[in-house]
Amino acid sequence: MMARAAPYDRDKALGAAMSLFWEKGYHATSLKDLETVLQMKPGSIYAAFSSKENLYLLALERYFETSRAGFRTRMAAAASPLAGLAAHIRSYASLAPDDAARQACMLTKTLLDTRNTDPAIAAQTCAYLAEMRAEFAATFEQAKATGELPPQADTMRLAHRFQANISALRLELHLGSGADAIATLAEDMAHEIEILQAVPAAMAQTRAEP
Repeated sequence: MMARAAPYDRDKALGAAMSLFWEKGYHATSLKDLETVLQMKPGSIYAAFSSKENLYLLALERYFETSRAGFRTRMAAAASPLAGLAAHIRSYASLAPDDAARQACMLTKTLLDTRNTDPAIAAQTCAYLAEMRAEFAATFEQAKATGELPPQADTMRLAHRFQANISALRLELHLGSGADAIATLAEDMAHEIEILQAVPAAMAQTRAEP
């Protein structure tokens, strides 16, 4: 009788693939790398995930969904929308040395790796980046609704800036910048968010003055 392939845990396999792809990138990850990390033979990998590209897309989806869920959880626990955004920025400065989030964003790394070679992966990456930016914009919209931001605030512009700041901060982490430098940079970025809270109050005070 032919030996059956060992059963695999799909969720565990996707988690392992995500970590590997995030670290090495799409092109630098070989089938042998996947065999080792997933503890699966090539035939089993293709039977379970169809192709390397499809496995990468599934891993990328897992990364995006996990990142978005973490952001939503932080915002739900925050005292206010802007306070939550500032806390999110500061959180990167307190990551443990072995935390995977100290790497550059997997979406950013993927876009650089595949933009000119793998259009399907690059297009999906752009879509995820846009969805994440929309999450940030929605939080700034909530700040408008609660009076933290003035009605005329351009929330998509603020979201673009916020996303760019996070990318820059994570690049510094990826480069291994010192803890003090990271903390200072994160604090400056968080302060940019917090000073927005003073705008509506200042405007109201000015209007109230004779």
